[in-house]
Amino acid sequence: MWTQDMFGVEKPIIALLHLDALPGDPGFCGDVEEVVKHAHEDLLALQDGGVDGILFANEFSLPYQPAADIAVISSMAYIIGKLKDEISVPFGVNVVKNPIATIDLGAATGAKFGRSCFSGAYMGEYGVYISNSGEAIRHRKALGIEEMKLLFKVNPEADAYLVHRDIQVVAKSIMFGDFADGLCVSGAAAGAEPDDVILAKVHEVATPRKVPVFCNTGCNHGNVREKLANCDGVCMGTAFKKDGVFNGRVDKERVREFMGIVADIRKGL
Repeated sequence: MWTQDMFGVEKPIIALLHLDALPGDPGFCGDVEEVVKHAHEDLLALQDGGVDGILFANEFSLPYQPAADIAVISSMAYIIGKLKDEISVPFGVNVVKNPIATIDLGAATGAKFGRSCFSGAYMGEYGVYISNSGEAIRHRKALGIEEMKLLFKVNPEADAYLVHRDIQVVAKSIMFGDFADGLCVSGAAAGAEPDDVILAKVHEVATPRKVPVFCNTGCNHGNVREKLANCDGVCMGTAFKKDGVFNGRVDKERVREFMGIVADIRKGL
């Protein structure tokens, strides 16, 4: 799988670096340099803790927008640019609920991968959300960054498909028709554990195609062994924070402890 080439390990752990609220967001502190400072602290804690990759996401741009403000996207590019010389692992980007902006941000920053709802039609607290995978894949090509891997959310956090669809049918369709580089299986929200049955079903149909499947939410120190038994990697944020609290800062010792468990798992592969 391409993940082995990119991250240099089996079953890579991609750490979410949750940026503080950004200019234009209701929760913005008023000083973008304070956001940079916090991001820098979290970056060093994650890397010193031994993670395999970093995913920058505007997780605190609440409430999320179906079309993110330019101020949010440009602030993300500014922050990543300020930190780039100190990023020592492959990194990706995610402008929440904005697949095209995610690709644009990847082009601007040199990200190796992007994560988003690149396909599907959903409904949730933010209304009806319709993505256009054809536009996204063509946009990546037009920008000349086809090497940027796209991780598709198979089931979006907190939202639901407009009509019920079998999860294996969805996964097969995304891989065949949308050229997905990876599949992400989520729980009901950030930090919420996904259903092991759903994770296993997606992994079952993705493995023959050598498309990696990621546990996208809810992985933690207590369940990582069972999660990695049914997927090829993890995208993880909340469990790396102090006391495992979503709005906390990254705790380097929690990261080290988790990566120690993962190292033990890899010995048995």
